[in-house]
Amino acid sequence: MHKLGLPIDYKEAAAIERRRNMEKQRQSRIFNAKVRTIGIDISAIDQQAKEKKLTEEQEKQRNDAFDADALRNAKIDKLLEARQKNDIKEMNKNLNEFRQIHQQPFSRREFDLYDPDGLKKDKPCRVTDDDPRCTVSTLQKFTGEDLSNKARTEFQKEQMREWLQQQMDEKNRSQKMLEEANRLHDLKRMELDNQALALAKAEKECMRNIKKDTSNFNLALDKERKDRERLAKRQEEDDNSTEIANCIYGDILTENPAVAQSAFGPHRVIPAQWKGMNPEQKSDILKKQEEQRLENEKKRKEEKELNNKWDKQRLSQAKSGMLIERQFGRYKQNSLKSLSDENRRLAQEQKAYQNFLNHEVYTNRPTAAFFTQFNTTTR
Repeated sequence: MHKLGLPIDYKEAAAIERRRNMEKQRQSRIFNAKVRTIGIDISAIDQQAKEKKLTEEQEKQRNDAFDADALRNAKIDKLLEARQKNDIKEMNKNLNEFRQIHQQPFSRREFDLYDPDGLKKDKPCRVTDDDPRCTVSTLQKFTGEDLSNKARTEFQKEQMREWLQQQMDEKNRSQKMLEEANRLHDLKRMELDNQALALAKAEKECMRNIKKDTSNFNLALDKERKDRERLAKRQEEDDNSTEIANCIYGDILTENPAVAQSAFGPHRVIPAQWKGMNPEQKSDILKKQEEQRLENEKKRKEEKELNNKWDKQRLSQAKSGMLIERQFGRYKQNSLKSLSDENRRLAQEQKAYQNFLNHEVYTNRPTAAFFTQFNTTTR
């Protein structure tokens, strides 16, 4: 018969309460699914979101730079086009002014042949022997005589020199304008080439930074995974060592199994004096351990699958980067080809315009045979 009125050992009661609390804490850790299983890595997800946001901001800045450069090129094109239109307008204006001032009908060499006011401009006959308006009956001027031949020849020579000088000045002015247009075209082409080189360099630097950041991020993830595995393994080893030490050096081992019987019933034992478990309990524990082993193996398989998914994602990102780089190379090649075609077209247009000036505009030059048709008749 057990003695229920014995005094309680407070030291032993405190030890029992401490072991009970440790057991409750251990149960809270083992049976808590959020702590026991692998959950979502919030810090890694936040880091990925930040890096994605940074990449999007860099892409936006690059697109904004491209858009600003395109707008600037469009403005420069409009300014050059407006300047060209103003130059053409100014040339046409100067040409019309020159025609109005220096190419009047009365300044032509043959104007005296079809002047409608020729008779009105005629002066009355002078009473002199060298007056060309004298008739034959006056016997003062004979057929074939040309009393003003010398003065008219000098005037025609002077007029010819002026015309040649005007043509030379106009040709020089056109040549200077053509040289200025060629110079502006060369400057524009050099600017476009420099901009294309700068964009290629910036794109190459951006791709290098993206690859470097991706590599650093992958290395950091791999290091974090290894550290997490190492800490988990160390924690498991520490827990096993602690449990083994508690089982070996604890107070639960005793030589007399009868003293472990509790006074509260046959189904209860005194933990401090308990000898051990029966075969059924041991088999139950082994069964639980086997279930825990299978669960741990399942967790390791899931972690391995997660690592494989991460590896596949890194490979897909690398392939996407290569595809983007190839696409940019094709875009750059097409841009250079279109620029070369545009330069070739402009060169052909300039060459055709120069041939038109040399073979169509400046072909009607007076020759010596042109002047032999004058002074052949009396009229």
